[in-house]
Amino acid sequence: MTGILFVCHGNICRSPMAEFVMKDLVKKAGLEKRFHIESAATSTEEIGNPVYPPARRKLAEHGIGCAGHAARQLRRPDYEEYDFLVGMDGANLRNMRRICGGDPEGKISLLLDFTDRPGDVADPWYTGDFEATWRDVLAGCQGLLAHITHSR
Repeated sequence: MTGILFVCHGNICRSPMAEFVMKDLVKKAGLEKRFHIESAATSTEEIGNPVYPPARRKLAEHGIGCAGHAARQLRRPDYEEYDFLVGMDGANLRNMRRICGGDPEGKISLLLDFTDRPGDVADPWYTGDFEATWRDVLAGCQGLLAHITHSR
């Protein structure tokens, strides 16, 4: 089973969007049994909170639910439990490496590294542009799924 952990600052916008988009993609591909997909935060600010309402609405526009999500923080043991730890921006990567004690196995990457336009997924908490975040998250998840299915 391939484990994927999506990570952002608070685990209420970008990383849960990626978690539920990826779950939807693998379900539609009939690959659910091959994946374990979750999300986490680098900070403690939103622990226990659900998906931020505008992010939840954006997912719902595309027929994707996110019920039951509660923000949690990334833990050092997550590094061993997951095959891919996927951050949304450079600050996430720095904090992920700090929390995990480095990246000796090369498991940590940016979501948009799996697209033809690497870079950061803008944080809609600040930009207010959940549509742009949706497009980035969808492209990144599609690219990550293609990477995994073609390399394994």
